[in-house]
Amino acid sequence: MANDSKTWRCGKYELSFDRPRIMGVLNVTPDSFSDGGEHFDQDAAIEYGLAMLDAGADIIDVGGESTRPGFTPVNPDEEARRVLPVVRALAKEGAIVSIDTRHVAVAKAAVRCGASIVNDVTGFTDPKMVEFVKTSTCGVIVMHAGEVAAPARTHATVQLDTSAAAFVAEKAREAAVEAAREAEKPARRRRGKLLGEPKVEAKLPGGVVQPSLPLGESEPAPESEPETPAAEQAAPAAAAPETVPAATEAAPEPSDHLAAMMRRSARREEAYVPTSQLRRFTLPDSAPIMRRVMGFLSDQARTLIHAGVSRDRICIDPGPGFGKTANEDIVIQRETAKMASLGYPLMCAVSRKRFVGAVSGVTQAAARDAATFGVCLGAIQAGANIVRVHDVAGFAQFLNGYWAVAEPQPRRAFVAVGSNLGHRCDNIRAARNMIAEIPLTCVSNCSRIYESEPAYETRQDTFANAIIEIKTELAPLVLLDELMKIEAELGRDRSKKAKANGPRTIDLDLLWMDGETHGGKKLRLPHPLIGERDFVLVPLEDLMHDPARFFRYNGVEVKEPEDRVGHIVGELGRM
Repeated sequence: MANDSKTWRCGKYELSFDRPRIMGVLNVTPDSFSDGGEHFDQDAAIEYGLAMLDAGADIIDVGGESTRPGFTPVNPDEEARRVLPVVRALAKEGAIVSIDTRHVAVAKAAVRCGASIVNDVTGFTDPKMVEFVKTSTCGVIVMHAGEVAAPARTHATVQLDTSAAAFVAEKAREAAVEAAREAEKPARRRRGKLLGEPKVEAKLPGGVVQPSLPLGESEPAPESEPETPAAEQAAPAAAAPETVPAATEAAPEPSDHLAAMMRRSARREEAYVPTSQLRRFTLPDSAPIMRRVMGFLSDQARTLIHAGVSRDRICIDPGPGFGKTANEDIVIQRETAKMASLGYPLMCAVSRKRFVGAVSGVTQAAARDAATFGVCLGAIQAGANIVRVHDVAGFAQFLNGYWAVAEPQPRRAFVAVGSNLGHRCDNIRAARNMIAEIPLTCVSNCSRIYESEPAYETRQDTFANAIIEIKTELAPLVLLDELMKIEAELGRDRSKKAKANGPRTIDLDLLWMDGETHGGKKLRLPHPLIGERDFVLVPLEDLMHDPARFFRYNGVEVKEPEDRVGHIVGELGRM
């Protein structure tokens, strides 16, 4: 569980799993089952997405089509109009954004707007979606949406008759049936195989067979659904979503297999079980269920790999609630360790689902967060790497408390310290001593103290600057809060009346933490301005060899010395 060696490459980001990652749910829909359309307004959705980042989310999953039981399908134009401005705004703030869609046109437009992950609830069974992701660098989430129960067997009533006449009559009937079958058999092939009805399967380039989604038998529908020309028009919406005319939601389409499956799933969940079908065991047998779920996930992951998607871009999700009853979902969750053994990052996306309500006795979806946390904890202990939740702030607090006790995990981090008011060097040394007192944190090394020109706001006194290397077991946002407390205690004024980049008694910036990438208004990791600050890069040379090369390797643009700000002009002594 701890120090999981899997990594997940998502565009320009790389997620490590030495700690479980939190995906926040952002539904830009009017009819989601859990939030009732609270974030349908785009400005409200952007604000809420940023709030989730500041509360501890590592990824924001943006969706524009509700897939709750009985959902109404949304056409791609309308879905793009809902999600693209939100994706663009969050990506601009450094967020790792996932686009939750089954429409390839929406996925393409969202990735152009900055999305780093495509979360396809239909498991990449659309060859066009496979074609798209193989040409991009985004991460992909393969989800299983389908029915897992074995078809019910019907048994005819058998009446035994031991008389010789009955035996002869039965043999005659069997012979007649066999003769009729022989007469109806089609012509044989050269090698003796019967020419039956061919099974139609989509083929990807290279001869890879693309299976169909395991949705079971759909409700009566046309043999094929005509392709909507408007779907191909969603791509221009990425460049100017405001020009896309507001489309109305599509009417219920009986040919939409996912919608039909979700309706059947809801009916199955509510169906009365007659006494003749009562089970002998509390749960159904796990073997056939897991063969279907794990078989589909493995097959789809291999299909993507054969098409050209690298293995380290693939994450899998068993799709709780999608075509599954409460009993089946519990069976699948109990087998989390088996799914984790497939070797791909594993998603636990159980937040507020029906089966969580069934096991907790909570009817209202929005009230199921505590029960969700319990199910998620069980999944994490069994090997789940990413937890998709609605209540990010609550789960981050829950996870931080659990992880601090269950998983000792000191990580390296760098804190920049600066001062240009009062006794500058004394302020820096006081900050160092207070950092050493932060819980689960120690100071492992310090640079020398340097004098630098003021940056950004040049009409002020020169600064004293240093870098403190620490080891900490705190989550980045928790550590940042502790640093802000130290600033306040040493007299730093962060009120609105204070001048941005102006004089200060102390300034503490969390620059970098091992294995952490973060976006949002409150904290950006790595610090977005590292590469242009001479007063940061020069002191770092005391602590590591070639910091410019180190940060470039971690995806940070580092400027040449002459192009930087806040140049070092002297040395003021040791810490």
